[in-house]
Amino acid sequence: MGELEDAVMTRVWKWNRPVTVREVLEDLQQERSIAYTTVMTVLDNLHQKGWVRREAEGRAYRYEAVSTRAAYAAALMNDAWSQSDNPAAALVAFFGMMSEEQRHALRDAVRIVQGPETAGPAPDTPAETRGENPGSATEGVGR
Repeated sequence: MGELEDAVMTRVWKWNRPVTVREVLEDLQQERSIAYTTVMTVLDNLHQKGWVRREAEGRAYRYEAVSTRAAYAAALMNDAWSQSDNPAAALVAFFGMMSEEQRHALRDAVRIVQGPETAGPAPDTPAETRGENPGSATEGVGR
């Protein structure tokens, strides 16, 4: 998605309702000079790509997001990861770029995906509580 498409989609996601070209145009014009036809073309392109659906309302359309921003971000990450010749190394590099807050969010997400029956003890649980030897190879991993 290009920069202008992202700016338009940001508004569609933020408002979380069907929007008109005019509404998006007026909001974008607070930051930049842009023509009605440009916004109309961007929304049409987003419709062609499957990011928005549209419904006729008089002589105009109302556009609505097909998926969430989170789903879009996930698709980008999945696409980048699947193009790597070494997915494990790509993940390690990606995790290394994360802030502590992002790593906590990742742990929470893994717990949700795994479900309560397969999730083990929390990664921040002391090694001796997890039944590991304090000097084991896994100590400190992921922190």
